[in-house]
Amino acid sequence: MAEGHVIIAPDKFKGSLSAAEVADRVAAGLGPGVETVRLPVADGGDGTVDAVVACGFTRVEAEVTGPVGDPVKAAYAWHPGPLGDDLPTAVVELAEASGLRRLPAADPGSARPAGAHEGVALAPLTATSRGTGELIAHAVRRGARRVVLGLGGSACTDGGTGMMAGLGVRFLDEHGAELGPGGAALRDLHTIDTSGLIDISGVEVIVASDVDNPLLGPYGAAAVYGPQKGATPADVAVLEAGLARLAAVAAHTHGVVGAGEHDGVVRRMGVAAEPGAGAAGGVGFGALAFLAADLRPGISYLLGLLGFSRHLEGARLVVTGEGALDEQTLRGKAPAGVAEAAAKAGVPVVAVCGRRSLGEAELHAAGIQAAYALTDIEPDPARCIADAGPLLERLAATRLTPWTT
Repeated sequence: MAEGHVIIAPDKFKGSLSAAEVADRVAAGLGPGVETVRLPVADGGDGTVDAVVACGFTRVEAEVTGPVGDPVKAAYAWHPGPLGDDLPTAVVELAEASGLRRLPAADPGSARPAGAHEGVALAPLTATSRGTGELIAHAVRRGARRVVLGLGGSACTDGGTGMMAGLGVRFLDEHGAELGPGGAALRDLHTIDTSGLIDISGVEVIVASDVDNPLLGPYGAAAVYGPQKGATPADVAVLEAGLARLAAVAAHTHGVVGAGEHDGVVRRMGVAAEPGAGAAGGVGFGALAFLAADLRPGISYLLGLLGFSRHLEGARLVVTGEGALDEQTLRGKAPAGVAEAAAKAGVPVVAVCGRRSLGEAELHAAGIQAAYALTDIEPDPARCIADAGPLLERLAATRLTPWTT
């Protein structure tokens, strides 16, 4: 038997297994004779809280406002000082409070745009990120001095105004009335009142995201991600106008260099144009503009938070993976980040997945020596989803053995 331990550091198989469940199934397939370290990972999107809790953080639950205004029970992850600097740290996942998965069930037979999520009642114009702000406020009151905000899977396109409202900021129309929730209402924005913002002095805010979209324009929050949240072309225009108004008012009333207006045309500059400002329907903009957040690559930052490099010492192999190994994997998703970190330590990496569309050359370029898919042993995709756990154990037992002996 080869010396050294095997690190199992997968992301979730979306719709089938959490990252922790993937790690458990791979370990079971490798058998008791292989020393393993299970380190489920995430890149800031769905499943980030679950992944860091599985690695030693504590789950803290709170009742907050869901994306359509109803109360939901959401969680963040807590650690008194994961980086050894004694900074109490909260990992807040936007999808926990303000994600598509928090939307109510759709009425049977309701119409939806092509590509929109099945089974939920989408609210592209009115969905709010307020609950995410309420989670941050809960963590700050608990004593957090570092808040890591993972962005991904959001239901809203509100520029982060809901999140900031959850932290005490008021967004007012020309009559001094508070705006309703969602991105559409921002077209009537006149004043931003930050006098009620909770005390966040001394709190470091990190945005963990690999999205590099600006707030506005053809590559912005509304144009690129709005349709995924149910926005029609007409809705996208409404949301774009609302976000543009937000950027202009923020620049005019608070010195946030977000946009300038000339002859009624909004041009991007400053915060609104920063890569990542368009993340999660513009929540990235809200964090950058009002919380002075520091944007970090999601997977690499979270690997550091989990002490991944320490576990690489003496390792002989890293097993990573996610539900689908495809072109998106190469754009900063978890397996690519794991492979990059392992390469620096000279540890080989193999991947498991539900299905793969990457060729050998693409895998090798990403630092992954080999990849094995459930579809290699079960051609029926429906069965791969329904029986993902047992199939993954079988895949690990039959395909990974040569790498561990």
